[in-house]
Amino acid sequence: MTTAHDTARLLLRRGFALEYITLGWNLIGLGVLALAAVTAKSVALAGFGLDSLIEIGASTVVIWELSGTGEDRRRRALRLIGVGFALLAGYLVVQSTVVLATGFHPRHSPLGIAWTAATAAVMFALAAGKVRTGAALNNPVLRTEGRVTLIDGLLAVAVLLGLALNSALGWWWADPAAGYVLVHYAVREVREIHANR
Repeated sequence: MTTAHDTARLLLRRGFALEYITLGWNLIGLGVLALAAVTAKSVALAGFGLDSLIEIGASTVVIWELSGTGEDRRRRALRLIGVGFALLAGYLVVQSTVVLATGFHPRHSPLGIAWTAATAAVMFALAAGKVRTGAALNNPVLRTEGRVTLIDGLLAVAVLLGLALNSALGWWWADPAAGYVLVHYAVREVREIHANR
């Protein structure tokens, strides 16, 4: 017979597994996105790569929290994630504006299109698992990180759209426009982290 304690342990293991899968995917993504961004000279892909780095930090924070580590450590880590998002927003504003002002045309990126499409599917599945597991554990941190993962999937869709429009229709400005979508997300996350400190 399964006890409530056994169920909680199983859910906790599932929470860890979801976070480790997220970490692994984003670590691989750093390399793939760096290669794709440099090859295509894409602001959106570079920004999405930086977002993946920040997501690695967010998953690490949740793993610490699930491990039962202290509140001070979690607050410090959240502050660092907030700084990372602020730096990402600054980079993207400057780069996207320069690209638009100079009329620089990024190249097509089949690798970027394939990776962002796969990332969107994976992040949506992980987000659903985190929200369900966080609700079952009554863990607001895991539930919140599930929403962050959902937003990561939506960002992948935005970047994918910019890349596809550039590739299919030659809309070169769609790439830096996708960069501005990431700026909006980064600024929103900085505000959210600051409000919850």
